[in-house]
Amino acid sequence: MATTSDIRNGMMLEFKDGIYEVIEFLHVKPGKGNTFVRTKMRNVKTGQVLENNFRITEKLTEVRVEKKKMQYLYYDGDFYVFMDNETYEQSSLDSEAIGDLDKYLLENTEVVMKVSPDGEILGIELPTSIVMTITECDPNIKGNTASGGGKNAVTETGLRLTVPFFIEAGEKIKVDTRNGAYVERA
Repeated sequence: MATTSDIRNGMMLEFKDGIYEVIEFLHVKPGKGNTFVRTKMRNVKTGQVLENNFRITEKLTEVRVEKKKMQYLYYDGDFYVFMDNETYEQSSLDSEAIGDLDKYLLENTEVVMKVSPDGEILGIELPTSIVMTITECDPNIKGNTASGGGKNAVTETGLRLTVPFFIEAGEKIKVDTRNGAYVERA
């Protein structure tokens, strides 16, 4: 059992007949009334985001999650296939479990698989940045460099992002997987 003071980002909780991952939390001490913790949580199976307030005295059931390093192999049309780096055992996840993270999955990418104590795969964690190739981008227009803005580009996985004007199609760039932003040339 955990208390509300134990809540942190990434924590897995058993809540309302499901397993939820804490995305954000904030301890609130109003001028009048009792302290509470405001949370934003995501259901690991459905992806539904839920906001909830916990009273400071509430007890919570934390789900212990094992993390295993795995390598993304391929997408077969229905499932994403991953391989355990130690045992070479393969596991597959459907599109719902991956969600919008598919835009960052390149073959042979190292990910961290979250597994519940009963062996159920709860989701994946990507590295904070990944190197991708630009497949298409807007052309450069003379005088654009003075504005300090950027242009639209598409990566090999279909991720759309804004890159600086000096980036051209075919170049490799580093992308932040937390927000989908350009970091630097690779």
